[in-house]
Amino acid sequence: MIKGLTISTVWVLDQDRAKKFYTEQLGLQVRADLTMGVGGVRWLTVGAEDQPGLELTLMVPGPPAMDPESAEMVRKLLAKGVLSGGVLTTDDVHGDYRKLKDRGVEFLHEPQERPYGTEAVLRDDSGNWFSLTQPREGDLDLSKDWA
Repeated sequence: MIKGLTISTVWVLDQDRAKKFYTEQLGLQVRADLTMGVGGVRWLTVGAEDQPGLELTLMVPGPPAMDPESAEMVRKLLAKGVLSGGVLTTDDVHGDYRKLKDRGVEFLHEPQERPYGTEAVLRDDSGNWFSLTQPREGDLDLSKDWA
C-alpha cells in the first residue's frame, strides 16, 4: 500500500546554481548532497524545515535518468519556462513575496486572490515556475468548479 510521496524531481540546468537558489533564496535546507555509483551521478535534495518527510531532488537532465535526446528536450522546455515544480505553501504570501523578491527571486506575478487562496508565481534559476500559495482557511475542495 502506498503511504505517501517522499521525493519529487525538479529538473535543473546546473546543480550548484540550483542549490544556491533553493537554499539561499527560497530558504530550503539541503537534505542530501552526494555522488553515487559509477559515473558520479550527483544526488542533491532540498526540503522545507517544517516538512521533513518531503524532498525535492534537483537533477540535471541526462543519464542515467534519460537518453541525450530526451535530456535536450527537457532543457528546451526549461528554457521556455513551461515546466512547473509544484505549489509551495505559506502562511504569509505577501510577506514571503516581499522577502523573496528582496532576495532576487523572479516573480511572474505578485500575490493575487484566487478561489483556493492567495497566489504569487515565481520562477527558479532554471526556468521552472512554482505557485507560492497561502490557502484559504478551511477545507480545499479541488472538485469544485472555479470557473
